[in-house]
Amino acid sequence: MAPRDVRAAREAGVGEHVIEVRGLVKRYPDITAVDGIDFNVNRGEVFSLLGPNGAGKTTTVEILEGLRDPTAGEARVLGEDVRSGYRRIRERVGVLPQDFEPFDRLRPREAVAYWAHLFDHAVSEADVANIIETVGLADRASTFALNLSGGEKRRLGIAMALVGQPELLFLDEPTTGLDPGARRELWTLIGDLKRKGRTILLTTHYLDEAEQLADDVAILNHGKIVAHGSPPALISQFGGGTTIVLAGAGREGYEALPSRGIAAELHGVDVLVHVPMASQVRPMLAKLASIEMPLTEIYTKRSTLEDVFLKLVGARMEEGVLAA
Repeated sequence: MAPRDVRAAREAGVGEHVIEVRGLVKRYPDITAVDGIDFNVNRGEVFSLLGPNGAGKTTTVEILEGLRDPTAGEARVLGEDVRSGYRRIRERVGVLPQDFEPFDRLRPREAVAYWAHLFDHAVSEADVANIIETVGLADRASTFALNLSGGEKRRLGIAMALVGQPELLFLDEPTTGLDPGARRELWTLIGDLKRKGRTILLTTHYLDEAEQLADDVAILNHGKIVAHGSPPALISQFGGGTTIVLAGAGREGYEALPSRGIAAELHGVDVLVHVPMASQVRPMLAKLASIEMPLTEIYTKRSTLEDVFLKLVGARMEEGVLAA
């Protein structure tokens, strides 16, 4: 297998749009799954489609992979129109589908070699070993897939997606159903792949995952993009700034603040003071520290993508399901 220098491609194509989507629509008789969305994915970045189940994430990815035809709009992947360029796109991308299940009776090294054969990629034993090592399965390369853990099976799926040294990876809900430890191990692997020059389109319903991994995030709800930008930019635009928590201040502490012109809210035994701008945090902390009140501690919490999502969608998201 002749390795493709993806790092060199990344450096040569900084700012290049690997994916271009304009006015994309996918309509079924009873639902509009994707409703006029626009976005670009730049070479070398992790781009996340973030949203609840049924938001249109997987439908969008399947259109980009050439598995579904759009009803309207345009989408180009690596310069190819998704309607006519499926074969050329497939040669240059790797895919981990949402419902990936490995071949139970194959070992990881056998599964990778078999997958390469299916897609006419010539691979040597050394190529297979290198891919297996990349995803951290070297010590499990001779274990039947049915005996791998959930996290290891996803790693195997990524290994199979890496056959052919793709320029672009589609990872559709790669950590769904994994325990927190396995999720974070997969985050490390995705980060490593990005550092090696891969462009990654990641779908997820985990807000912390998008915040941790993505350079650019499009929040999808009911088939529409409701916000788009880097995690820091989204948090700055839609988040609530910083919250100062007066732990244990109780009602006494809460009632001591209005007379000093400080707006606050009582949350159980804690008092919360919202500070919209970072430059205001230190003066507010000094002001609060000068007020006599019962306290166990003072600490700050910054806004997260979870706060952004709640503000934009009006509901929290738990395991991909909207909850009031």
